[in-house]
Amino acid sequence: MPVIAAVNGAAVGWGMELAIMADIRVASEKARFGELFVKRGLCCDVAGLARLAQLVGREVAAELLFTGRIVDAEAARHLGLVSRVVPHDDLLPTALGLAEEIAANPPLAVQRIKAGLRTALDPDWDELGRWVSSSLGELFQTADHREGVAAFLEKRDPSYTGR
Repeated sequence: MPVIAAVNGAAVGWGMELAIMADIRVASEKARFGELFVKRGLCCDVAGLARLAQLVGREVAAELLFTGRIVDAEAARHLGLVSRVVPHDDLLPTALGLAEEIAANPPLAVQRIKAGLRTALDPDWDELGRWVSSSLGELFQTADHREGVAAFLEKRDPSYTGR
């Protein structure tokens, strides 16, 4: 079954990871997107590595991941992160209308198309998941991670040491 994400505000960190796992993303003009993990001394999860690069290309994904920059809805549309941006009050009706349009098509064909897209584009999720788990396990123990969290909580700029 196709999954449509209707993003009406901040989709940052794991919120963005959840949004980019959807098949289609529709954003309100108030939506914002960002992979903030680097700001806390961490790497992103599987979706941020694989799906983000699929959606926006390796170079743009690298820039978003390496900087932790937050982009607004129009920038996300321009980058290919969302399929469309609509006025805030039109978000849910637009997403539901798209769902109804898809649901009016033959279910078996829609299922095969989704499976084909996943087969053609998805990496080995198990292998990538093991790599992410191992990397996060190491990064959670670093001084940079502790500094990133402390700086966020104390509302100050972090000072990273590479340890």
